[in-house]
Amino acid sequence: MLEGMDLIYAKFIAFMKQHGVNEIEAIGQPFDADSFEAITTIPVQDKSQKGLIIDCIQKGYRLNDKIIRFPKVIVGE
Repeated sequence: MLEGMDLIYAKFIAFMKQHGVNEIEAIGQPFDADSFEAITTIPVQDKSQKGLIIDCIQKGYRLNDKIIRFPKVIVGE
């Protein structure tokens, strides 16, 4: 049953990509309020992670060049 679910999921993802829907990569990207929704910030010890997205709570998607769901992220402070 699990293999069937995986197959359906893979076909669904392929169908979405064929129609221009793509997942927005978030982790490690600089935070931009026009592209991401910050849920919270957390302190980071590594100064190079300040202002970067540390974790993604909910994936975001883009239809061609338009964001149809903003990723909900945690940002390093």
